[in-house]
Amino acid sequence: MLKKDKEKVFGGEWSEQQLREFLSVESFDGTDPDYLAVIRAYRHMEAPTFARFVELFKAEGRNLNAVNLDGVSIMGTVGSHARRESYAEILRDAGAC
Repeated sequence: MLKKDKEKVFGGEWSEQQLREFLSVESFDGTDPDYLAVIRAYRHMEAPTFARFVELFKAEGRNLNAVNLDGVSIMGTVGSHARRESYAEILRDAGAC
C-alpha cells in the first residue's frame, strides 16, 4: 500500500487574509515556526496557491531555509515526497535550498 504524501488539499481562490492565517503557527516542541508554517501550507494548498503563500512568506521576511528539530529543511521535507516537483520548484525559485 502506498503512503499518502500530503494531507487534504483545499482548492479554489484564497484571499490574502486566508493565506496570512497560515503565517501564524505556534511551535509546541521548539520546531522553528517558519518551518511549520511552510509545511502546513504545503500540505493544504494546491501549487498555485502555495506559490502565492511563498511570495507572501518571503515578503514578510520569513525564513524559507528553516529546519525542523532533526535539522531537515523545508526543501528536504518537500523533496522527500513522491509528488513534490511543482512545490519543490516553487521553493527553489523563491530561494530555498
